[in-house]
Amino acid sequence: MFDKILIANRGEIACRIMKTARKKGIKTVAIYSSADASARHVRMADEAYEIGGAEAKDSYLKADDIIKIAEKSGAAAIHPGYGFLSENEHFAKACEEADVRFIGPTANVIRLMGLKDKAKIAMEEAGVPVVPGYDGEDQSEEYLKEQAGDIGYPLLIKAVAGGGGKGMRLVENEADFLSALAGAKREAQASFGNDRVLLEKFIRKARHIEVQVFADMVGNVVYLHERDCSLQRRHQKVVEEAPAPDLSDDMRFEIGETAARAAKAIKYRGAGTIEFIVDVENGLKDAPFYFMEMNTRLQVEHPVTELITGIDLVEWQLRIAAGERLPLAQKNIALNGHAFEVRLYAEDPSNGFLPQIGTLHHFSYPPEDINFRLDTGIEEGDEVSIYYDPMVAKLIVWGNNRGEALRHMRRVIKSTAIAGVKSNLEFLYNIFSHKLFNVADFDTGFIDKHIRALTSRSARTPIHMLVLASLSELMPHTVGKDVWDWSDGWQLNHNLKVQLTFTENGTMHDVWITYLKDGFDIEIENVVYHVKLLEKTANDLSVLINGEKISGKVIKEDEDFTTFCDGKVSYFHHFIPGAEKDDHDSLSGTVVTPMPGKLSKIYIKQGEVVSEGQPLLVLEAMKMEHTLKAPCEGRIELNSLKEEMQVSDGQVLLKIVNEDSDG
Repeated sequence: MFDKILIANRGEIACRIMKTARKKGIKTVAIYSSADASARHVRMADEAYEIGGAEAKDSYLKADDIIKIAEKSGAAAIHPGYGFLSENEHFAKACEEADVRFIGPTANVIRLMGLKDKAKIAMEEAGVPVVPGYDGEDQSEEYLKEQAGDIGYPLLIKAVAGGGGKGMRLVENEADFLSALAGAKREAQASFGNDRVLLEKFIRKARHIEVQVFADMVGNVVYLHERDCSLQRRHQKVVEEAPAPDLSDDMRFEIGETAARAAKAIKYRGAGTIEFIVDVENGLKDAPFYFMEMNTRLQVEHPVTELITGIDLVEWQLRIAAGERLPLAQKNIALNGHAFEVRLYAEDPSNGFLPQIGTLHHFSYPPEDINFRLDTGIEEGDEVSIYYDPMVAKLIVWGNNRGEALRHMRRVIKSTAIAGVKSNLEFLYNIFSHKLFNVADFDTGFIDKHIRALTSRSARTPIHMLVLASLSELMPHTVGKDVWDWSDGWQLNHNLKVQLTFTENGTMHDVWITYLKDGFDIEIENVVYHVKLLEKTANDLSVLINGEKISGKVIKEDEDFTTFCDGKVSYFHHFIPGAEKDDHDSLSGTVVTPMPGKLSKIYIKQGEVVSEGQPLLVLEAMKMEHTLKAPCEGRIELNSLKEEMQVSDGQVLLKIVNEDSDG
């Protein structure tokens, strides 16, 4: 076994690898960018070395420098985690040439499986079923459009390199093909340095089921059962579970054996995942499944496999890389219970899931136990940076069966709070509260189909959220203080009455609070609620509202309140007349950047007349493309823009002048 390893990654996966290394007595070496100098993975490591600038290309993608640090530090092996260089054949080969063990497959296998077109050919030769489509050499627009017509719509355009949904587009009809092709190629080039694509038949109703495989250096291969990763948004996984619900024992055996056969055919080594698309148009029983791609690395969702098998996958990676044989034979790999994982992101589901940046001035969650595990690279007080993926943590639960695991996840989400940035916490809770998901009636289109139910609020803000925010604001001013010292209208023989105004997504809420001997009368929208405070401890409150007990958490930062209650989250601002800034950026016709980033595409030119909703620009930020559209009809006035230009948060990009009012 290795005495010391370098982890060529950051965030939660670096921290996750360090936990196993520490358990095995292995020292760890971290690398970090200038933006990550105080990051959690740096604090956890035994040694740490700065690798370069904040951008990934200036730090975490500098393969030669990483190998030099491994040699300098005396690390015998490099664990690439996932993302960055984890599936880079050149990095794996450079490690081999430097006599530093790459904890993963060989460079040849990474190259073969890293290009989806070559991987499909290899799988066909191994007798593994593949999705019908085109994966040829001719990449001209005309020929690809012709092939698309032969395959039939809808279809998927997929980058042949990489993964994570980058360079992938769903095309519903011929009219959209060329624009989708251009977008996929542009994103693929930016993400992987390779703009080649393949075309695949789009299976309208599908489940995404993947199989975890492991292989040692002498040709032994096993599979550690399957995961269902069907709940996705923009081709990125949101919820993962293991095992796949409602999968028969026969199909579990067949799909597992197929995955093992695929790994054996390419002489695989280490941890990998064979991903299948399952056509469930006629139900799951005996459904046809097709090879989609292979991930030649550890997966983000590997913890659910660990929980149902009791196997530490990182430990297995280390043992195999050190030359050991597989620790268990196939017949000895258990399947026990059910596990879920959700990805907690800094993003705003109410605003198109726009990624968020900022400081986490609060991050709390339940204590870890046999039913709950948290993997994170961020702690309270840390920054969510523009430079990297906005995932904050992974919430992972285990139960004896799927129903029990569902209940544990609802409990965990309700007991988790994050403030400083908006998050998808309520969105996740809504998924686990959806009746169809609870009975495993879903496919890869589930989130898109139910997106309104999963993200929208009723037109009326929940009263109890306003009550909790109001009491949280008032308690520091009332508890232990003399009302005779107040200067806001309190009179002898009269009850003290105070008004608060909160804003939420542009809507104002007036709240009138009357102090009584036994509590408060709180008037909201002309309805009076009798409220009694039962308990307040730090950020947690328990109250009675008209006799009903309500408990929640309120995090205050200046005049901003993040309120959590029963799986719901509200973001309030305490509006103080005369103390608020004018919001010039919200003026009609002004287009500003929602976050810092790079302008990767400009569709319009100076003086052009555009219609409302017309695409104007493509902003590349936090590993994603965001299309900015015209808020109204009018004539374009550009603000000295050019492609590849870096822009700051809130920067005015252009104005749209209404033709009727011009001049």
